[in-house]
Amino acid sequence: MSSIPEDLSYTKEHEWVAGIDDGLTVTVGITAYAAEQLGDVVYVQVPEAGTTVAAGDAVGEVESTKSVSDIFAPVAGEIVETNSAVVDDPSLVNTDPYGDGWLFRVRVEGEPEDLLSAAEYGTLTSGES
Repeated sequence: MSSIPEDLSYTKEHEWVAGIDDGLTVTVGITAYAAEQLGDVVYVQVPEAGTTVAAGDAVGEVESTKSVSDIFAPVAGEIVETNSAVVDDPSLVNTDPYGDGWLFRVRVEGEPEDLLSAAEYGTLTSGES
């Protein structure tokens, strides 16, 4: 399994969140573990910029050759940017999940809850293999 970047936060739904420490805008993607479980990603639907979301809302989906999985908002706020490159080339989710394969950015409202550290996420995924 891929290594888990220490500088990110994670969700139980296998998403990563970057930039949580600045408290303003965060970047969201799916983890390498999720990408490996999905297999070859062939379609990505992301929320539109300007959409207001609550933490836990289903905001899009990732479709692979194996299945379709919902994408959830890990934090409450407003979608301020989406990654058009990953919509045009969904394989970026597989080849660079923590880089060019990011999905969307959210201007955070309130304090994020229920995010996991890299160590906690590692424990979660070790029990799911």
